[in-house]
Amino acid sequence: MLEPDQQPPDVAADSPISRPRPGFTAPKGTPTPKRSAAQANRRQPYQAPSDRKAASKQSRDRNRGDRIRRTDAYQRGEQWAMPQKDQGPVRALARDIVDARRGIGEYYMFMVVVLIVLLILPGSSTKLIADVVVVALLALIIAEGWFVGNKVKKLAAQRYPGENTRGIVMYATMRGISMRRMRMPKPRVDRGDKV
Repeated sequence: MLEPDQQPPDVAADSPISRPRPGFTAPKGTPTPKRSAAQANRRQPYQAPSDRKAASKQSRDRNRGDRIRRTDAYQRGEQWAMPQKDQGPVRALARDIVDARRGIGEYYMFMVVVLIVLLILPGSSTKLIADVVVVALLALIIAEGWFVGNKVKKLAAQRYPGENTRGIVMYATMRGISMRRMRMPKPRVDRGDKV
């Protein structure tokens, strides 16, 4: 008997006889396994533990593992793990633009600590200074957010025409006032990089 890839010497290679008929299956090379062996090799269905405490512990462990995997993927910036507010190329561009610059908003938390100290100190002059600092700080953060947000909108219109840019100014502002190491997803670019 001939192997499937061998031809009889008298049949030409391009003749219709040499091509296998439709529905022809080449031999496997191994015998078909017995039913008991095939069933043993199949994946077994999930068997719930009979003990309720063991089942809840197993469920908690599985959920914890899923959460850890999702959080790690979110920190790396993988799209499937991101919430809806962070998805899309325009949001990624906004994150890169904010992360590539050093802004005033990053130091917002440090300034809040200074303001709290000023408010605790006795005297009306320190409270007046604190009020002025609060108003100036808010004005600076709003102005910086507006500037960065409009920059993102302009670049997004050039690079991703037709993409939705609604809410991008607020998104860039909120990312800008968080400290760099606390930002989620983690920054992909270094400070000073061209975006």
